[in-house]
Amino acid sequence: MKSLTLFLALIALLCLALVRLGNPSSSGDGEPLTLYCAAGIRHAVEPAVRAFEEETGTTVHIQFGGSGSLLGQLQVDGGAADLYLPGDQSFLEMGRAKDLIAEILPLATMRPVLAVAEGNPLGLRTMEDLLDRDLPFALGSPSAAAVGRVVKTVYSELGLWAQIEAQAKVFQPTVTELATSLQIGQVDAAIVWDATVAQFDGLDLVRLPELERQPIRVSVGVLRQSPRPTSALQLARFLQARDRGRAYFLASGLTPTEGDVWSARPEVLLYAGSMFHSALEETLHSWSQREGVDLTRVYNGCGILVSQMESGGSPDVFFSCDASFLDEVQERFDPRVLLSNNPLVLICAPKNPLQLKGLADLARPGLRVGLAHPKQSALGRLTQAQLEKENLAAPFAASGNLKQDAPQGDFLVNALLTGALDAAVVYASNAALAGDKLSSVALTPNAIAEQLFAVRRNNTQGYLLQRMFDAATSDASKEQFSKLGFEWRVGEGPR
Repeated sequence: MKSLTLFLALIALLCLALVRLGNPSSSGDGEPLTLYCAAGIRHAVEPAVRAFEEETGTTVHIQFGGSGSLLGQLQVDGGAADLYLPGDQSFLEMGRAKDLIAEILPLATMRPVLAVAEGNPLGLRTMEDLLDRDLPFALGSPSAAAVGRVVKTVYSELGLWAQIEAQAKVFQPTVTELATSLQIGQVDAAIVWDATVAQFDGLDLVRLPELERQPIRVSVGVLRQSPRPTSALQLARFLQARDRGRAYFLASGLTPTEGDVWSARPEVLLYAGSMFHSALEETLHSWSQREGVDLTRVYNGCGILVSQMESGGSPDVFFSCDASFLDEVQERFDPRVLLSNNPLVLICAPKNPLQLKGLADLARPGLRVGLAHPKQSALGRLTQAQLEKENLAAPFAASGNLKQDAPQGDFLVNALLTGALDAAVVYASNAALAGDKLSSVALTPNAIAEQLFAVRRNNTQGYLLQRMFDAATSDASKEQFSKLGFEWRVGEGPR
């Protein structure tokens, strides 16, 4: 079995070398990366990193150690490293709580097991076998090793930790040292990862039900203060990729994540309603720069964007300005996520000199009115629906007051600012951009657009696009949305 896994790893490395020869361009910037990595997963990570170096030309320095010890080092000299790959994601969460970690990419899962000599000559089946027979065994140090932390948590809940801690003969900071202690006969058993046993000759494993309940997640984190975040994220994506790093984790006995398809510089096409431009553009630009993504943004009225999709356009992401437009192309996208609401308002000259109070006033004789086009934008569709709901559509049409219909609310704001219109119906976010140069009148009753986020079905960059969503729903993004008049709705469901 161990020979087979080694063979698979060698095959993977050969394939990647051929890729490198066929595509000699290097994405390396000449600056080396530093990765802090748990010693217990060295057999998977080290060859994967070397393959990354070969393909991209980026040098990576790896420092191995116990997960807890490495986290302690990061708190002292975090600025000297770029990535942190502990044996258990809980250490990454601790690092994130200390604002050390920016992005977390899941890589694989492992389970703690009881490692024994090949053939299990002592017939060990349970932890009680070790305790009742007073056999010497080794554990990971809970403060330094991820496996030790897990074991302490599980057996503390079962009320056995005090006895286990008292009877353990050896505590080690890494699973490699634990397996070595068993291999040389210093102890009769050790609790290590199932992947660890696959890497050592002369060892077998015994699965303990209490340790099988929840797989341990192995993930890589990119440090917030990394001097080279784009290169660091590139390495993280490589380790996660289904056609790159996955083979090495599989060959080392871990259960790898079905990651994204590898690309040194991914390309993403985004369609977004024009209302999103001021709310999202800065966030999306910063995200794409840090991630190293070629992000093409297309902002327009959602009716126009839907028409483009029906004519062959295939965006990876759609920020829809209202649920009704996403409904028209929902079969193309995975389930929607609600971001925000944006109410309609009536805008006019500062201090509202014409004393406009609502939609009924739009039919007032001689008034110059601008509305969004109902077939080109959610704004127009919602405005038309609200006029019909209040039985105002016919009187307004008969008034002849419609002087401009536009695909976007921003066009209507500009027309008012130049004096071409007396009134218009736009989104609250459109009005917010005008500041005190215009007055806005809340509508009662009102129409409210629901903004949603959706990812193209069967895309190959799901983890990457999840990180885009994380950026779009960050606290900083929420602040920007709220400043522009949006009602933040992340975590809720559509009305």
